[in-house]
Amino acid sequence: MPFHSILVLEDGSIFHGEGFGEEKVDVGEIVFNTSMTGYQEIITDPSYKKQIITFTHPHIGNTGINAEDHESNEIHASGLVVKEFCTKPSNWRSQKTLEEFLIEQNVMAISGINTRQLTQIIREKGSMACCIGSSRLVSEAEALQKAKSFSGLEGLDLAKEVSSAESYKWNQGVWPEHKESSNKNGPIVAYDFGIKTNILRLLSDYAGEVHVVNAKTSFDEVMELSPRGIFLSNGPGDPEPCTYAIENIKKFLDIKIPIFGICLGHQLLALAGGAKTHKMKFGHHGANHPVQDIKTKEVMITSQNHGFAVDVESLPDNIRVSHISLFDQSLQGIEFRDTPAFSFQGHPEASPGPQEIQILFSKFKSMVDAYVKT
Repeated sequence: MPFHSILVLEDGSIFHGEGFGEEKVDVGEIVFNTSMTGYQEIITDPSYKKQIITFTHPHIGNTGINAEDHESNEIHASGLVVKEFCTKPSNWRSQKTLEEFLIEQNVMAISGINTRQLTQIIREKGSMACCIGSSRLVSEAEALQKAKSFSGLEGLDLAKEVSSAESYKWNQGVWPEHKESSNKNGPIVAYDFGIKTNILRLLSDYAGEVHVVNAKTSFDEVMELSPRGIFLSNGPGDPEPCTYAIENIKKFLDIKIPIFGICLGHQLLALAGGAKTHKMKFGHHGANHPVQDIKTKEVMITSQNHGFAVDVESLPDNIRVSHISLFDQSLQGIEFRDTPAFSFQGHPEASPGPQEIQILFSKFKSMVDAYVKT
C-alpha cells in the first residue's frame, strides 16, 4: 500500500508524494537520469551508491523486474523519485513488480513528484544532499536536518564498499547466447570498483575469460595470475581517495601491460598518469549523450553515469584526449602515448543505452592480442 512521503533537499525545497517499496527514511545525493528505458539496470548499478535517483521518464515500473537484467545482486541507490509509478507491469520477461523488488532490497521510492521541476532545481543548483522518507517516520524539519547533515560524495571512497570481497572467474557472454569463453593465454584481470554484469559479458565475448578481483588486490597478487590485460571498472564515489588503486595502476603502467578503464576506472587511470579530477555540478546520467572521437571526428550517442570528471588541462604530455562530450566539452576519453592504456568516461557496455561505443572492447582485444604475441 502507498504511504504519504516527503522529499526534502538541503536547499529547503520540499516535495510531497506517495511512497512505495520499503517504508523508511534515507539520505543521499539527489541526481537525475534521463534514460527512457532500463530502470532495473540503473538501480542495480553500484555506481549509484549513496545516491537518490530522479527518473525524468514519466512512467517507471512498466516492465517489472527479472533476474537476467540485474547489473549487480542488489539495489545500490538509496532511493528512487518518479512521476508515475506502475504497479502492474506488462512484459513477458517480468518475474516480479518493481515494488516487490524494492521491499526485498529495503529501498524506498516516492511517486507523484513533479520531476521536471525537481530536475530544473538540480540543473540550476547542482547535485544536493536530500532526505526521502515516510511522513509517519520523519517531519519536514527533521528531514531537512538529515539532508544537511549528509556528508556528500566528495572525498568519499565507496569503491571499497561495493567491491566483491572474494575474487571469481567469469566466462559468460552477452544475452541471449551467453557463449562461454576460455583463457588459454591467461585471463583478463578486472578490478571490481563496482563492476556491472554487462561489462563482464562483453569482456568475455571480446577478450576471453575474466578474473575479477577486489578493489584493493595488490599488483603482485594480480601478476601471479599471469594476466593478458587489466580492466578497471566503473564504480561510485570520489576517485581521489582510492590511493590503493592509483598506486597499483602506476605499477601496471610501468610494465606496459594493456589497460582499459571505464567511468571510475577512467578517472583512476588518469590520476595514476598524473592528471587531476573534480566534482561536476550535476554530473552526466542518461543514455542520450553525444560524444565525439577526436581523431576520426565521428559522433556517437552514449550512456553516461558519473559525477566526477578528469580535468583536461591537467593531462601530462604523454596522455592525449581521445573523446569529448558535445554537451559540455568535458573529457570523455584518454589514451596514453607511451604504453597500451586507454579509458572512457561513459559506459560503452550500454546497459541501458546505445551500443555504438562498444568498439572500445574490440580495441582492448587488439591490444591484448598484440601483448600476448610479444
